[in-house]
Amino acid sequence: MALQLGDTAPDFQADTTAGPIQFREWKKGSWAVLFSHPADFTPVCTTELGRVAQLRDEWAARGTKTIALSVDSVADHEKWVPDINEVSDTTVEYPIIADPDKSVAQLYGMIHPNEGDTSSVRVVYIIDPADKVRLTLTYPKSVGRNFDEILRALDALQLTDRVAVSTPVDWRAGDRVIVPPTVSTEDARGKFGEVDEVRPYLRFVQVPQG
Repeated sequence: MALQLGDTAPDFQADTTAGPIQFREWKKGSWAVLFSHPADFTPVCTTELGRVAQLRDEWAARGTKTIALSVDSVADHEKWVPDINEVSDTTVEYPIIADPDKSVAQLYGMIHPNEGDTSSVRVVYIIDPADKVRLTLTYPKSVGRNFDEILRALDALQLTDRVAVSTPVDWRAGDRVIVPPTVSTEDARGKFGEVDEVRPYLRFVQVPQG
């Protein structure tokens, strides 16, 4: 059965381009973005892994570690990384998991035989510091992911953990947020100040950043 929101992310040991890791020990105390890609030396994957590397400062600012996975070997990953670096004008510093026996991919539901083979498709997990799965995304092999959207979702998760609010459609950091139905308008004014009541059930407030 696929992992569901709120499930504890399974622990695993694996060889990576940064050496052997124990997943929970590696991410201890941090948010993590674990994402799979179908294969090394493929065009879409090259652009994706490069983009994640370009965003290293954004991940760090959010206390988040990134880690990739494919069913190829560490040796293949290490041969491929220079291509990623050159194509995207970046440096891949995060680990890439080698999963030739597909044990991690199976554990995390990353194999979709209906895609035509048993390589991993484009799955993303955002996992919080308590090792809980907080967001999942699955893309077909032909469609590259938007990691700016994954950053946006991470911002929303971290904000709504910090403050009891919800985020509206297309929300970005700094935008107004929504008062949940469980909070009265009076209480919202006491907590947040000005409340824009569009409907009794749709109320916007501005939340201080940081």
